[in-house]
Amino acid sequence: MAELVPYPFARLLTRAFSELEHEQAMFHLPEKKFVRGLPEKDLSVAFHGHTAASPLGPAAGPHSQLAQNIVLSFLGGGRIFELKTVQIMDRLQIPRPCIDAQTIGYNVEWSQELTLEQSLEEYVKASMLLEILIASGKLKLQPGFDRWVFDMSVGYDLAGIQNERVQAFLSGMLDASAVVERLRRQIPPAFARYRELPFRTRLADTLTLSTFHGCPPDEIERITAFLLEKLGLHCIVKLNPTLLGKTEVRRLLNDVLGYADHAPDEAFDKDATWEQAVDFVGRLGDKAKGLGRGFGVKFTNTLIVQNERSFFPATEKVMYLSGQPLHVLAMSLVGRFREAFGDRYPISFSAGIDAKNFPDAVSLGLVPVTVCTDLLRTGGYARMEGYFRELGTRMGPAGSVGDFIIRAKGRGEAALERAGGGGSAECRAALLSGADLAAAAGPKLYPRWVSEAKLENTRAYLDALLADPRYTRAATNKPPKKVGSLLVLFDCLTCDKCIPVCPNDANFTYELPKMEVPIQKAVRDPSGAFQIRTEGSHTVEKKHQIANYADFCNECGNCDVFCPEDGGPYLLKPRFFGSREEFAKHQNRDGFFVERLGAGFAVLGRFQGRDFGASFENGRASYTGAGFELSCDADDPTQNLSGHASVEVDLTYLRLMKLLGKSVLDESGVSYVSAPSE
Repeated sequence: MAELVPYPFARLLTRAFSELEHEQAMFHLPEKKFVRGLPEKDLSVAFHGHTAASPLGPAAGPHSQLAQNIVLSFLGGGRIFELKTVQIMDRLQIPRPCIDAQTIGYNVEWSQELTLEQSLEEYVKASMLLEILIASGKLKLQPGFDRWVFDMSVGYDLAGIQNERVQAFLSGMLDASAVVERLRRQIPPAFARYRELPFRTRLADTLTLSTFHGCPPDEIERITAFLLEKLGLHCIVKLNPTLLGKTEVRRLLNDVLGYADHAPDEAFDKDATWEQAVDFVGRLGDKAKGLGRGFGVKFTNTLIVQNERSFFPATEKVMYLSGQPLHVLAMSLVGRFREAFGDRYPISFSAGIDAKNFPDAVSLGLVPVTVCTDLLRTGGYARMEGYFRELGTRMGPAGSVGDFIIRAKGRGEAALERAGGGGSAECRAALLSGADLAAAAGPKLYPRWVSEAKLENTRAYLDALLADPRYTRAATNKPPKKVGSLLVLFDCLTCDKCIPVCPNDANFTYELPKMEVPIQKAVRDPSGAFQIRTEGSHTVEKKHQIANYADFCNECGNCDVFCPEDGGPYLLKPRFFGSREEFAKHQNRDGFFVERLGAGFAVLGRFQGRDFGASFENGRASYTGAGFELSCDADDPTQNLSGHASVEVDLTYLRLMKLLGKSVLDESGVSYVSAPSE
């Protein structure tokens, strides 16, 4: 199975700054897509005792696992990061491919793909890198737009959470001093000025509980009580869309929205009912209040549906639905929850968020508003810039999130009446003129006004949502177009769609000269001389090429979904491993490892399961494989060929290894392969 391998902190830091300087991008996100804040808009929100500069962030999932994922989300304007769920079983065999976002969203992945110890280090690396980037001033952020919050996510049962390794992870997130100090010493000399920064050591004290689909309600309550009482954490309980009940889920999903996906009975049989959820939310809310801790809920988890698609392995009987239909289900639960509890408990939200409905979610006072499926689509993290563009337009005269909530749905006067401020002429005048509503209402009335506006907006949004055709199957059933051609090692349409859609930034570009690569075989004749046979050539027609960095590729399949050609870039384009150890470990995967060697470089290559080694220095090449060990001219391996060979030797592989090694190590380009260690 493909495994994720974290990137060394020093190289990650070097790569980030080098790419920003030389290519006006960071981890392939163009600088023009960085979100630096909105002029004259305060987008800050409160989150369980913390202030974040915006309510947007990545949902716990593929965009919040590796350090560079988190940095990319920050560059896109995310300021509340739901870190990927960790659990005691951290060596899972996850089926591949595991993500299908052709139309809406389906997946068969589960929790983190790193060990608990690796996860902690990735989150510390991300935190430190963000602080260094902010301190550098190179991001040019609006004042105050640097405030961010990490929110942990753990699962899936009390026994697992109480395990000493999970407890060590949680303790490390609460006090990461040891990891911070170790990584501080790894900061390269070029960035020595940042070594003395007062890096955060308390990475997170809020936690979103993720439970099994089918987790009994009493288990949810026991876990949350433990986290509140024993660890002193602010807690958010992630709830399932099955709370609507099977009749309502199927009515909305199948009848109203027109999807054919079937939510099986067993998806509901063991899950909490609505009545049970109302009961334990009330009890946990009271407990948290008594302990002086924050408590909230999240809508929602994904929806279990039967796997009737050919995309995922046939072994997977169910899959997890997300995207547009889940948005309707989750918002229906937000409405039901607020009918029961008003604005008593904060709600975080993740379900089918995109640029168009992000302002709506903000207008409902949902914090955070997190996204996953939409970032898997064409453009990837760059899509976040559109969220803020749309929010800025929709905010109009509102200068803050609170003012936007009051103004957003035209229910400001009704909310004012319900808040007890109906007689305030100053508030009404400010509402009409576009003036500052907080200043008009004062510190006592304003919070009540915002709170009532959240409830008014929720009702208004739900009324419109159920009639909105863009969430229906008719609107979403538009898979990316394919052109019918098959990818090969070199050359493609070079649309570069595969690069931003990868959550881990595993795909990258490099340049090759246009050329013919001779297909040549060498065999030693009885006299000891080498005879060369030419069998045609490989043609490189394009300068711009695509490759894959294997250490960051979990073979989720998402780049294949959006590639216009068939076969999958992650499978058919050159695959580069980050170390000799990883290259040797994955004997079933073709690919390369390259490294600088004195004035030259060395390459390990695997073609059709056969291993080769080569080094190039001072105009000479050495070339080894099963049954041979040769030396020759680096530019033309048919010249000055000498050494041992008991088999026919394919010199084509040597040419390809030289071509690829030289290209990806070219210092004029920036990639994970070429980034120096210091």
